[in-house]
Amino acid sequence: MSHQFSVFLHCRLLHFTMPLLTDRLFLQPSLRCLGVLVYFLFLTHICKVFLSAASELICSHEPIVALVGEDVLLPCHLEPAVSVSDETVVWTRPDLIPKYIHYHQDGRLLFEKQNPSYSLRTRLFMDELLRGNVSMKIFRVKISDAGRYHCVLEPMVKEDFIQLIVGAVSTPFIEVVTNNSEHVVLQCNSTGWYPEPEVFWLDGEGNLLSAGPTETVRGPDDLYTVSSRVTVEKRHSNSFTCRVQQNHINQTREAHIHVPVSTDFSTVQFFSPWLWIGVVSLDVVWIFIIIIIVMTGFFTRLTDTMNLWRRRRRNGKHTSVKAGHQMVNLKHLIEKGRESPIVTGQQKKLKKTMRVKNRTINHE
Repeated sequence: MSHQFSVFLHCRLLHFTMPLLTDRLFLQPSLRCLGVLVYFLFLTHICKVFLSAASELICSHEPIVALVGEDVLLPCHLEPAVSVSDETVVWTRPDLIPKYIHYHQDGRLLFEKQNPSYSLRTRLFMDELLRGNVSMKIFRVKISDAGRYHCVLEPMVKEDFIQLIVGAVSTPFIEVVTNNSEHVVLQCNSTGWYPEPEVFWLDGEGNLLSAGPTETVRGPDDLYTVSSRVTVEKRHSNSFTCRVQQNHINQTREAHIHVPVSTDFSTVQFFSPWLWIGVVSLDVVWIFIIIIIVMTGFFTRLTDTMNLWRRRRRNGKHTSVKAGHQMVNLKHLIEKGRESPIVTGQQKKLKKTMRVKNRTINHE
């Protein structure tokens, strides 16, 4: 408030003294308009300088938390608000080389100075620069983006910093490892966490269960895989929960398992959504395979039937043509009056052929 009050007094003082100066310097009426214009321009510039000097750059004092793949905003502004659209606004990370995350100068981003890992992933809001808002947005956050960011207004010699925390989470799942008449061993697995999470087991009433040590493996992508086992007695509640949490990023994921009241633990019911998706997908695949088998058998049988019908039809046509030729020959012999035992035999053979043909046609 003291800075703002000081700026106010300076501007009011100039407001009362400048008209007196213009009257003394520009006594001629023709020069008085020019003096008034110079007065307002000078007053505007002086007030802007005083306001800029009195403004304070303020960034969030609380760490900003973002998950991998999300977009995140690093809030930072001048108070009281002063336009910085014509100023040089720089965001840096001192632990990187080059350290420049976003270098805004002359109204544009200088790509040649930007760290390559942030290429096409940062943005300032041009409309907000007029109101003193120099917040920076980072797109598609990576684990490597975690760190301390500095915002610098170079001409105004102002600087502040903000801490970015990046995390990754995944949904756990539970499986039954072993069971006997008295105990059941459950195992909880979860892959893709950052930073390293903790694993807890709870019964149906929300009470913590005593479990073995959590096994943790860090992959080449810096993500953690955790696994934990717990042995429960069958007299306990038949509902159990595996809770994986990371307090640093304030994230928690859970998986539940229900064990039927009967002692047959082979029929446990899982409530992990990924398991249900897998079961439904498997059922769909089996139904599709059965439909393909049935349709293949149907079309194979239909093809065989059509081929048999074509063969029989061709055989019938061949028999008809042959019998027709024999009938023509027989009529030719009768017309010439040359009946003989051979002709009689041909007539019998022809009649036999015609009977076979008629039976074939009737069968079809």
